[in-house]
Amino acid sequence: MTYIGELAGLATSLFFSFTSIFFTLAGRRVGSMVVNRTRLALAVVLLCITHWVVFGIPLPLHTEPERWLWLGLSGIVGLALGDIFLFRAFVSIGPRLSMLMMSLAPVIATILAWIFLGEIISTGQMAGILITLGGVTWVVMERNVNNNQENRDYARGILYGLCGAIGQAAGLVLAKNGLFGEFSPISGNVIRMITAAVVLWVITFIQEEAGNTVKTLAGDRRGAGFTIAGSITGPLLGVSFSLLAVQRAEVGVASTLMALPPLFLLPLSYVVFKERFGWGSVAGTFVAVFGVAILFLV
Repeated sequence: MTYIGELAGLATSLFFSFTSIFFTLAGRRVGSMVVNRTRLALAVVLLCITHWVVFGIPLPLHTEPERWLWLGLSGIVGLALGDIFLFRAFVSIGPRLSMLMMSLAPVIATILAWIFLGEIISTGQMAGILITLGGVTWVVMERNVNNNQENRDYARGILYGLCGAIGQAAGLVLAKNGLFGEFSPISGNVIRMITAAVVLWVITFIQEEAGNTVKTLAGDRRGAGFTIAGSITGPLLGVSFSLLAVQRAEVGVASTLMALPPLFLLPLSYVVFKERFGWGSVAGTFVAVFGVAILFLV
């Protein structure tokens, strides 16, 4: 198929859109922390199976310690800490606004790479950064709520989303240090996910929340079902199709197509959550995604 990479990029956005919906539904039933812990554990199992199918071994055991260090730190910052905030944003402001805030991750990553890795930001990339920031700001500022408590909850959710984007961006910059050479992104993702899961579950056992996590999931089958569904559409299908997209299409094109969840979530949030938003939110979302496209394509 001539456009298999491009189609894989679109599929990636669609899978991650449904992932955000599933995790929002699950988080509102069993809590964001329970979903995050369970999601990481399931993701490790699914990714190890994928690694086994592709490479014949479940874990990249012969990977150099330096890669484990950088990729492990990336997993802790991006998948453990960053996603804690993202999952709280899902519960607070829903998947549409949360994923819109996550569209800032490549912008923040570009700035961090400029500061810490010495990468150059071109004039076109600077324009993309400013356009993305303008689009996100447009959507965020459009909300007009008179109730002070709702305003505080909304502001808290936006802050959660921003912290999630910063965590993901920092995780990507750290991961770049561990993905030098011809190292497989699949192996890198396994290392990141395992490290994040181990750290988060160690904290869970220290806080004596492991039993409560299992009990909560067992007591809410729908919540558990949404969590499992999100783990399949995200870490398994979403990540797999993203790798196919990068492999079979130009990186800029693939990255742009994979940045479309905020657009897909406009109709999906309307249908699933009955969310109402004005044309300003729609226009601002398109502007933000257009800015991300410029960032990747220039």
